[in-house]
Amino acid sequence: MENKTLLKNVISTNQAHLKKLANLGVNTVEDLLTYFPRTYNDQSEFTKIHEIRTDQVNVIKGTLSALGEIRTKFGKRLIKARLTDDTGSVEIVWFRQTYLKRILYNGMPIILAGKAKFELGKMALINPEYETIQQKQIHTARIVPVYHETAGLTSKWLREKIYPLLKESKKLFNEYLPQEIIDQHQLIPYADAIIETHFPTNEKNLKRAKDRLAFDELFLLQIQALQRKWQWQQSAKQNSKRIIPNPKLSSFITSLPFELTNAQSQALKEILKDLSQEHPMSRLLQGDVGSGKTIVAAIAILNTIKNGYQTALMAPTEILAEQHFNSLKKIFNQQEFNIQFLTGSLKTKEKKQIYQGIEDGTVDLIIGTHALVQEKVQFKNLGLAIIDEQHRFGVEQRSILKSHNDPHLLSLSATPIPRTLAMTIYGDQDLSIIDEMPKGRLPIITRIVPENKRNDAYLWIKDRINTGRQAFIICPLIDESDNSELKSVITEYQYLQEHIFPEYKLNFLHGKMKAKEKEQIMAEFKANKSQILVSTSVIEVGIDIPNSTIMIIEGAERFGLSQLHQFRGRVGRGTYQSYCFLFMQNETFTAKQRLNALVKHTSGFKLAEIDMELRGHGDIYGIKQSGIPDLKMASLSDSITVNKARQSAELIIKQDPELKSFPLLKEKINQLDKIYLKD
Repeated sequence: MENKTLLKNVISTNQAHLKKLANLGVNTVEDLLTYFPRTYNDQSEFTKIHEIRTDQVNVIKGTLSALGEIRTKFGKRLIKARLTDDTGSVEIVWFRQTYLKRILYNGMPIILAGKAKFELGKMALINPEYETIQQKQIHTARIVPVYHETAGLTSKWLREKIYPLLKESKKLFNEYLPQEIIDQHQLIPYADAIIETHFPTNEKNLKRAKDRLAFDELFLLQIQALQRKWQWQQSAKQNSKRIIPNPKLSSFITSLPFELTNAQSQALKEILKDLSQEHPMSRLLQGDVGSGKTIVAAIAILNTIKNGYQTALMAPTEILAEQHFNSLKKIFNQQEFNIQFLTGSLKTKEKKQIYQGIEDGTVDLIIGTHALVQEKVQFKNLGLAIIDEQHRFGVEQRSILKSHNDPHLLSLSATPIPRTLAMTIYGDQDLSIIDEMPKGRLPIITRIVPENKRNDAYLWIKDRINTGRQAFIICPLIDESDNSELKSVITEYQYLQEHIFPEYKLNFLHGKMKAKEKEQIMAEFKANKSQILVSTSVIEVGIDIPNSTIMIIEGAERFGLSQLHQFRGRVGRGTYQSYCFLFMQNETFTAKQRLNALVKHTSGFKLAEIDMELRGHGDIYGIKQSGIPDLKMASLSDSITVNKARQSAELIIKQDPELKSFPLLKEKINQLDKIYLKD
């Protein structure tokens, strides 16, 4: 049987069922056999009739008698019977299933599975599943698979269609994993895993089947990612840019007004080592809010420019890009670097001058937004491309920067992602993590404020503002519409200015504003000309105002934990004690559970793990843009399996990056590539 055998040529069913299967992405036999159960009902143990209980599914083997149809006083028809085993008998009732009188008969040996009801002094089994006694049961008397259903496609229907096809699994699903990996991790054969996942013989074999299929999904993702990395490095060798550590780096680091943390030093060591290789670097630098990623990136920039190459830094928003521009100008104020800022809002004349400087090499460092990946931007000698908050860019935009004569690539992320997830989403990049905060940084005190304490919170904020501090107020995310966020922030700003804080200067910020407006508002806030800034989620990243020590988040339950942590990171940037107050509009148990995690934990990485456990990886971390397919069996939070898959993939790619010695694995990868390209 070919793995492209269409279902319509194999199973007996109507066009309506085939269409519904097609809507689920199930068109071939292989598709159907990889349409895995969502859960299981363990009905492997038989219940004797005298042991029937009302609080469980009872699986009973017996003989039918007294089978007949009756009509109730309300005119409804039902089927009644008795089931007898060697311990007694029990009444059976089927509602709205009169067709059963044509299928069942008195004296029939049968297995029934269902819930019992005790009424009017007697026990009855209500609407049980039924199955004739066979050599192998598929609906009862076993661990029964339960599938995602749609109208007309019940689990029972799917079981009946899948079961007879399983005998072809050995032909259909070739073993493509190298034997050394199978032996190392004690994996069961691929075809056996398919069979056991649908119709497990016992719990132990079901677990082994799930483990095998989960490993496969993660292993294939890692192989693809590592192959992409290897192929890029090979193709870029002809444009080799070996950027060796400049002797002046040490004196620059020594001149800094602070000492690098151990985590920063380790990350810098990894980056400098990568830059000195003959193939381009591809590294993700992850660091919690305020952990000091910028200075590590700055040292890499300094080293690149000192080696005679240009550097580009691309950020997702103008606010963040400008923040980087100002920070790096300050860091490099003793260096004779030509640093320019490029965004779409600049005047045409200014853009032309910058384009020319980039092309002739007089611009050493260019910082900007998506404007950096326009056709008019042509670098003379780009040595290092830095992308901040890379999950906010599409794959294509990141690739454009790579295309400028194969520079080294460093991605920055202040959005903490669990290591296992980062290894999968960004598997074609090496990973450096700054998980240590600078010395002297005070933890932000976070509290959930009940509605009846709101006025007390406002009074407390006034006291803090009177001592010279400032506050952010984040408006709740109403829906995905920019207009609703706009309305929300303006309404909140007007209310607070008129009724709560009339004695202070308030301002508001949202994504629809022009760059100049945002710039002016931020400049006023930074200079303490306004004391409270009411904003949408536009300030999630890129704001660094040490004097602002209060963060209020309205409708906090509407945001994910990682995003809340990003908001919180906008305060606590200076030497003053900072605070984050969470207000809820809808106090559910789940919302309180999530927000209590924010109160308890200060580590963004810990919160990211909790967020993933509570909400699933979903699109929280920009997975859709990463090209990762939906996983059927694996969990991205399963660190043990992710690590096993990564190590095994690294071993194979190190041995044979083109998979010439592993033809079946290569064929499997090619099949997946075609599917993803098609999607």
